[in-house]
Amino acid sequence: MAPTTGLRPRDPSRTAKPSLYTPLSRDILALGLMRRRHAYYWTRFAALLGAFAGVIAAVVWLGDTWWQLVPAAVLALVSAQFGFLGHDLAHRQVFASASWNVWSARVVSGLFTGLSYSWWMGKHSKHHNAPNQEGKDPDIGSGVLAFTPDAAAGRTGFAAWFTRRQGWAFFPLLTLEGLSLHVASVQTLWGDRSRTHRFLELAFIAVRLGGWLALLAVLVSPGIAVAAVGMQLALLGLLLGGSFAPNHKGMPLVPATVKVDFLRRQVLMSRNIRGGPMTDFMMGGLNYQIEHHLFPSMPRPNLRHAQSYVRAHCREHGVAYTETGIWQSYGIVVRYLNAVGLTERDPFRCPVVQRYHS
Repeated sequence: MAPTTGLRPRDPSRTAKPSLYTPLSRDILALGLMRRRHAYYWTRFAALLGAFAGVIAAVVWLGDTWWQLVPAAVLALVSAQFGFLGHDLAHRQVFASASWNVWSARVVSGLFTGLSYSWWMGKHSKHHNAPNQEGKDPDIGSGVLAFTPDAAAGRTGFAAWFTRRQGWAFFPLLTLEGLSLHVASVQTLWGDRSRTHRFLELAFIAVRLGGWLALLAVLVSPGIAVAAVGMQLALLGLLLGGSFAPNHKGMPLVPATVKVDFLRRQVLMSRNIRGGPMTDFMMGGLNYQIEHHLFPSMPRPNLRHAQSYVRAHCREHGVAYTETGIWQSYGIVVRYLNAVGLTERDPFRCPVVQRYHS
């Protein structure tokens, strides 16, 4: 049985070997791990609304002081948590109604994080369909950083010099990720007239970003305002980027022509992050990346319960299940990016690739 999700990953029944994915899916369903967790999500939403209101109240109460950097940092944390909630809604983990999930994701993403739901959904669904597959996964597309040897090999001059050292620039660049996400959202909505509700999403983003800027402009001096905005954007980038990058970067890349069955495609290209409740909170449940990719519509709090069953199933069928600590994962990412920058042709050998090459 294929996972049900609003992001429509490719139907595993077309490519999967039922002996691998189907028994696991049946066990997960029988355990009730796909059931909605309404109390969990309503509690989280209420807590985040209260925290958001508290940040606004603190900004007004503090006035023109450098202490404004404190609520700015808290706003980054709250915005990131709203982003994770929007991610869960987009995957239809929260409500039984598809429209409730979609509209809630649109409101939460735009009004509280300042991101476009439709832009993110289109990008993220492609990632779920083909994680780490060249030419198909937009998360490894060429940009400031080169994520594949082919992308690195074509660079010359300063770009080539930078790419050879790009791993060391990874964390500094993450501080710009928040701004990059806002810009990409607005650019996509403004330029793509085919997107439905694009003006509504633009209005949500304008209220979120413009309201924050206007509040600071009225209450504090320009220097403090700039510092507060910089603090919020930099920390938001670190929180979101630091949660996304460890999950796939440095895992095997799949050439565009390779076909891999559903379970192996999702497990072998993903990495889990060990940790406790704090790791779950700070990474929005994305530390259970393997379980999330296998069951995208599974409610976030159920992922940790599914982990032992997924790990045992992978062990039984000889499928490598990767899990590391958070700092170890960052080290892997930095070394991987530097290896790619040095145009090593195969810095992430995957024994499955040749086996499944078509």
